[in-house]
Amino acid sequence: MEADATQPLVEGWVCVKIVVIFKWARDPQDAAVRSDGSVDWRDARMVPGDDDPAAIAVARDLVASVGGDTVGITIGDGDATWALARGIEQVITVPDAPRLLDDAATAELLAAAIRWVGDVDLVVIGDCEAYPGVPAALAGVLGWPAFLGASGAAVADGRLVATRRSEDHEDTIGLGLPAVLAVAATSAEKHPPGMKEILAARKRPIRVVSVAELGIDPLDRLQSRGTRVPETGTARIFTGSPASTARELVAALRADHLL
Repeated sequence: MEADATQPLVEGWVCVKIVVIFKWARDPQDAAVRSDGSVDWRDARMVPGDDDPAAIAVARDLVASVGGDTVGITIGDGDATWALARGIEQVITVPDAPRLLDDAATAELLAAAIRWVGDVDLVVIGDCEAYPGVPAALAGVLGWPAFLGASGAAVADGRLVATRRSEDHEDTIGLGLPAVLAVAATSAEKHPPGMKEILAARKRPIRVVSVAELGIDPLDRLQSRGTRVPETGTARIFTGSPASTARELVAALRADHLL
């Protein structure tokens, strides 16, 4: 499948500015579930998602082919050196950004940081399964087109061409800029940085920006009314031939008034 956007591309693809969003979400696995069913997020940190390395790789490949600059953005306690060690040229961090439950509020915060950078042609962000609403909401706040679940992007005939792979086919679309490209990793990171790259990244300058400088007041509009531990029941295992176990299963479902 192929589609063309109507917005003009950056003329000549010279000095394209690409923003890469990384370490922007909390890892749900770090959340602690208490005995009463409440969820404690206090020890959950901003971590790189499985798709963040793929997003950086796509941005670096585009800049290598057409020229330009890469700017990384991270929020909260995200480690800026993580992206610098992977070739991002400069990083902006917003350390006082609150931990938000609302995907739309997170998108508004990221959009404010992107506007603060200014003159951005393309935003590349990991398409995190735990927070699927953020990339689309980010594009909506910016008013830009978006391509979600991208497996890669390249320049062909002067156009940005993004691809998305599924089980039996590949979708291809030509994007007009500015745009948001949400990248979903198709494999683990192939060449993570070594100690040399990490130590060198720690010596590079990092621009720290406050939420107040972004000119916004992030509001978490999502309110949790409580959580609870799900009720557990007795497991029943049916053995025997497929026909007999199927009859037993149907009988058990009818006995429990589920059929």
